[in-house]
Amino acid sequence: MIRRYAIACLAAVLAGCSSKGPQPADLPELASPQKVRVLWSAQVGGAEPYIFAPALAGDSVYAAARDGTVARIAADSGKDRWRVSLALPLSGGVGSDGETVVVASQEGEVAALDAASGKLRWRARVSSEVLSAPTVGRDVVLVRSIDNRIFAFDAADGKRRWVYQRPATSLALRAPAGAVIQDDTAYAGFRGGKLVAIALASGGARWEVTVAAPKGTTELERVVDVVGDPAVQGREVCATAYQGRVACFETVNGNQIWTREISSVTGVSLDARYAFVSDERGSVQAFDRSSGRPVWKQEKLALRQLSLPRPAGSAVVVGDFEGYVHFLSRDSGEFLARFSSDGGAIRAAPIQIPAGLLIQTENGDLHALSL
Repeated sequence: MIRRYAIACLAAVLAGCSSKGPQPADLPELASPQKVRVLWSAQVGGAEPYIFAPALAGDSVYAAARDGTVARIAADSGKDRWRVSLALPLSGGVGSDGETVVVASQEGEVAALDAASGKLRWRARVSSEVLSAPTVGRDVVLVRSIDNRIFAFDAADGKRRWVYQRPATSLALRAPAGAVIQDDTAYAGFRGGKLVAIALASGGARWEVTVAAPKGTTELERVVDVVGDPAVQGREVCATAYQGRVACFETVNGNQIWTREISSVTGVSLDARYAFVSDERGSVQAFDRSSGRPVWKQEKLALRQLSLPRPAGSAVVVGDFEGYVHFLSRDSGEFLARFSSDGGAIRAAPIQIPAGLLIQTENGDLHALSL
């Protein structure tokens, strides 16, 4: 019974394990908030109990829903360019390079669509449930299954190129953890606190590093899964581990640049100067990208189950479990503005679009926003 409860808590860590104990912070009143403009809104369909994130490719946004809906939406107006319904119970976000659009299901089925028309190109299958959005780039589609494997398919015809596999663990955090492609390498984090650089051509590991090592005496205490997508910019790749650390490494060889103790369930994002993390307690933190030095910490959103914070110009933007979007100063962490989506929780990170940023709520509402 204890073991089953531990697994249930890990599966529900983004939604909280209990209604008892400390409660989410009340929202602070903003003295002179900036105005948030809604550029457009659309609806794609609900996500629960999964996390669906939209994707921007070219001049279009691609979004999906639990019921199998996939849509291409104009990034400047919010108007549908096409919308299709797949007979698949989808379980994660969308991946696209502007030519191919890929989604996956809880049964491990993968569907690739033509980005121009929405017509089905090919189907494939992986070994188990998919929680994160597929990654599309350099004529390859990468699909991460929950059993610690990454499958690489040819983007044109869906033929399997290779499979990268890590050992299974008895307990795991049930949260999306995807892959990022840069040049001829894919970067992905795994259970046990590992970050791996994988050759796109062969699926072989170029290097492997430890973001965080397991601690404690119980299985639950020793869960240190890398969460979210690694953040790659220039010659750096950064990752965060639950009950572990945030750490940055050199992309060429995996040499560690810096590390800081922090526990997150959503990952890390980067801009030219800072690395941003929302920790499991609801604090948003900024670190100097070059040294890892703490720059600021915003603690007034405690226990509000925050999304990954995303930099957007002079602001850092983060969503919460009540559907609020918080705009913080990139340099100080002070509140700039707030937007209520009037929808479900915002679990997926906001994404940048040409005129601002885009959020997708758990209820399937899409809002393009700008300060």
